[in-house]
Parts: sequence; structure tokens; C-alpha cells
Amino acid sequence: MKKVGILLLLCFFLLQPKTQAQDHMYSQFFNSPLYLNPALNGQFQGDLRMNLIYRNQWASLPGTLNYLTASIDYNVPRFGGGIGLMFTRSAEGTAYLTKNSIAGLYSYSVGSDDYVLSFGLQGGVTNRVIDWSKLIFSDQIDATTGIIPGQTSSVEMPAYNNKYYFDSGAGVSLTLNRLLLGGALQHINRPNESFTGAKAVLPMRSTFHISYRMPMDRFTDDDDPDASYIIPSIVAYNQAKVTAINAGLQYKRRGVNAGLWYRSSTTTGQEAFVLTLIFDLFINRDSGEKLRLGVSQDANYSKTNYTNSTGSTEGSLGYETSNPARDQGAKKFPGSRRCYDFY
Repeated sequence: MKKVGILLLLCFFLLQPKTQAQDHMYSQFFNSPLYLNPALNGQFQGDLRMNLIYRNQWASLPGTLNYLTASIDYNVPRFGGGIGLMFTRSAEGTAYLTKNSIAGLYSYSVGSDDYVLSFGLQGGVTNRVIDWSKLIFSDQIDATTGIIPGQTSSVEMPAYNNKYYFDSGAGVSLTLNRLLLGGALQHINRPNESFTGAKAVLPMRSTFHISYRMPMDRFTDDDDPDASYIIPSIVAYNQAKVTAINAGLQYKRRGVNAGLWYRSSTTTGQEAFVLTLIFDLFINRDSGEKLRLGVSQDANYSKTNYTNSTGSTEGSLGYETSNPARDQGAKKFPGSRRCYDFY
């Protein structure tokens, strides 16, 4: 009966014209930089970067909550930024409410060897699909036995089960010595997601992030690749009057990065501790060519607790490479710090 209740609740929300959905969030936000902020597009040491991240949320609960983002971006020296492409997919619930989105990104930077101010734009197309046949309605349920096998509902299904719409976003980021901060807006055009024709606007999502890079030894040269750092960060999201905050710190030394985070939603009351482990396997340290592997585990301890949900798991894979034929000295602001120095 618990599963039946969840299915009915899902159906109810899907059919409400005023439903306001929220986007998913990654615990390894730094391993999906383009999803975090379009202004981080092209902000890396090499020439070409590829990232893949997958999240399985609350695996023990009925209905799937799976999210995936894949991106590729290219560092363009004369922009001080770059061009990129990002694909995002989400699958939620037993009715397989899925979203597939593909977006192009462009970023441009101004600054000097002391600071870099970057601006990013994002635009693309999203397809939203649902399988109505997987939903359970009240006339398919017996009060005593539960779901009636083979029973067909008399509920009239909507005429359409998919929706296409244009979506847009923009962001800005600033690196200033040991400080990185930025902000982004998604769904600026507030697209209509409705399957039924009644208006169901996707609310804008705002993101703010800030990080500070502190060497363990105050006499450390900031350019020393073997130095150790503590990097505290805060990421805050707001969408449809729901605010979530991810705060914590990471320890970074050479190719190892370990973090402990606390995430809280001030509106829903969901709280969790998050452990992240990142490993950078350097193929060519001088050129910045590397393979990055990341894992994280969310342990919920309120409302949807860890015992019932087994938390959420993420895995990420990243690759950066350089073009040997490119003049690395042609890069804009070569002496300035970028986001990759923090993560």
C-alpha cells in the first residue's frame, strides 16, 4: 500500500497545472562545472575537457531517481573562456518521467594575471516524457487487497505524453587570488512544461557558490603542486521558494581530494552529510592532462533517513588533455588562478 500511495501522489502532482518542479543537485558539484555555472565553461588548464557524472538518489525507495550529466568544453585562448556542449538526463518515478536536455555554452573572460571575471551563456532544447500506462488510479485499487491485477482505469489520459521546449541560462564567476565566487540563473525564459495544455511554468533556479583556498603551510608557494590545501566552500540553490545549502570543506594534496559536506533544505527539512573522494591520475602534469575519478555518498538523517533510503550515491569521471601544437603562451591571463585550482 505504501507503493500505491507513492504512485497516486506522483500522479496527483503531475496533473496539477501549478506544480513547480525542482532541478536535481549534485553533491560533487565541482565535478560537473558546466551544470553548476555556465561561466565555468572553458575554465581549465588544458585545451579539451570531458566530464561525466551519475547520481542514484534514495535507491531503496519505490520508483527510480536517477540523474546523469555529460559535458565537453574547449578552451579558446582569445576568449579567455570557451565553447561547450552539455547533455543532461533525469528519470524519476515508476511512471518514468524523463527529461533529456542538450545545450550549447559560450563563455568569455576579462581580467589580468591578478583576477579573472568570466561570463557564460547557455541555450538548448529539453524533451520531457512520461509513460501514462505506468500510473495507478483509484479505480484500479481494492481497499482490501490493493492493486487489482489487469484492471484498466476509466480515467481519461492526456492527449500528449511528451513536451519539447527551449531553455536558457547564464552565469558569472570571479577568481581573485585565493577566492572563487560565482552565480548562475537557469530557466531564465521560464518554459512551459505542461503535458495537458494548462500552463505549468518551470521556475528559475538560482545558484551561488563561493570557495577559498587556504594552504596548510602559510609559507607555501601557491604554485607548488605538492602543497596541501584546505578549501571551504558553500553552494546555495533556490528554486520555487525552495532553498538548499551545501557547505563543507575539502582537503587537497597532489592528486587526492577528500571532502566532508553538510547539505540542508530550509524548506523541505531534508538534511544529509556527504563524503566525497576524488583521485586525479596525472598523465602529463606540465600540460594538465589527467584522468579524474570521483565517488560520493549522501547519508540522510532527517525525514527520508539513511536507514529507509540507503542514501544517494554519485560517481564521476573526467578527462582533460592539451593540444601539443597549440601555443600555450597564447592563453589569456596565464598567471591567474582558475576554478580548477580550487577543485
